[in-house]
Amino acid sequence: MSGALRTLWMLAWLCAAGLPAVCSWADDTVGGTPQAASPPAGAQIAPESNPAQPQAVPAQPPAPPDQAVPPPAPQPPPKASGWLSRWFNPEKAPFIPVPDIDVDPNAGTTLGIIPTWLRTDSAHDIRQIIAPDLDHNPYFGWGMHARIYNYDSTDEQWSIVSGIKERVEREFDGEYQTGRTRIDRWSFNGSVIYNVDGTPRFYGIGNESPEIAETDYTAQEELIQAQLGYNFDHMWQLQYTGRFENVDVLPGTLARIASITTRFGRALGEGDNREFLNRLSIVLDTRDDIIIPTTGSEWVAYGGAASRNGLFNASLYTEAGVDGREFWPVGSRTIIAFHTALRYLPNAHRVPFWALSSIGGADTVIGGEQPLRGFGEGRFYDRDSFSSSLELRRKMATFDAISTTVDLEVTPFVDVGRVFEKSSTVPLEQLHKVYGMGFRGIAKPFVVGYVDIGYGSEGAAVFTGINYPF
Repeated sequence: MSGALRTLWMLAWLCAAGLPAVCSWADDTVGGTPQAASPPAGAQIAPESNPAQPQAVPAQPPAPPDQAVPPPAPQPPPKASGWLSRWFNPEKAPFIPVPDIDVDPNAGTTLGIIPTWLRTDSAHDIRQIIAPDLDHNPYFGWGMHARIYNYDSTDEQWSIVSGIKERVEREFDGEYQTGRTRIDRWSFNGSVIYNVDGTPRFYGIGNESPEIAETDYTAQEELIQAQLGYNFDHMWQLQYTGRFENVDVLPGTLARIASITTRFGRALGEGDNREFLNRLSIVLDTRDDIIIPTTGSEWVAYGGAASRNGLFNASLYTEAGVDGREFWPVGSRTIIAFHTALRYLPNAHRVPFWALSSIGGADTVIGGEQPLRGFGEGRFYDRDSFSSSLELRRKMATFDAISTTVDLEVTPFVDVGRVFEKSSTVPLEQLHKVYGMGFRGIAKPFVVGYVDIGYGSEGAAVFTGINYPF
């Protein structure tokens, strides 16, 4: 569900347009009670009436019977609204033209336009988003995408994203989820992905891999994944993950950045590599919401084995780890969010670098890459990894956008993490640290758009996308 659908930019654009029918700030109320509007300057204010004393009403003499009542004076026609207001009126405009501003340390800045259709239900919750786009990236030229996000219910959702650019990049991502609320006995999550990405970086192996060793490569990925969960109750789940992944590491195409094949050769798993992964997880989930949690926690303990050929031949690596998230409300507008992840590969035999543990970027994947928002995705690779993040999510305003309600959050955050080779290494030593600020637009119950700006030892990095980092 990553891509250029930037909910936060849509919200900022609508308010910047100055549409009073679109933006109604929550600060106009105190304690949920609407505040009375102030009279205009120079208006005469009648003295306050005393309810104990009835006010005399002057009698009106009746009109003579032969005197006709004059017709009311004609009212001036309403002023025509501007073209921008008409365009954003969902009853008249064919779609919402959302600016596309996609920022990533590896991919650069992509600019474009996203014509967006929103379908909501009677409660003004978003049920479907249709969002194609036309954009331009400095590395790969003009491109276009087609997107459908369908939220049938809290329990069942699906999405399809497909795109192509002038040069190199192609993508298809299909996702389907059912049993998300764990009310029934079984839950299922399926993914089919084909992706050609020309922006990944590789700096070598280790926690101190130097920035000067930066290389680029083109990753061609095919992935099929199924997760089947048996729900003991609403909180406890036993989950099986089966995944086939094929990654072809090809030479890089970016100007002024060395290709991976010129500096690292084929010793680290470049070329065509397959992975069959089998994983079992125990999940404890007490969050009040899966997408936009405000309280509770989720802890996942997992173990698995991956092979190159066959489903149960552990010839590649074995894995074990834990992933945890905690959410503590502080008042009605503030939430403290915490995330930590620890992953080990007890046995590893000629593991391609992309299957190792990694930190960098804004994404959090259980058993996969972990965030470090002052660096690009995959900045540090090694056998084992540790990552931890702390956020203060503060709701600053609420407004009505088109046919739904949106919250704006400001989120200072801290990320720390490291990778290491030996299991005896203390994970809390020699940590990379990132400090930053996030801005989020939230259209409950399913949509979160974010802009996160982090600063680490190699400078600043900006990330945009949908869904919380954790």
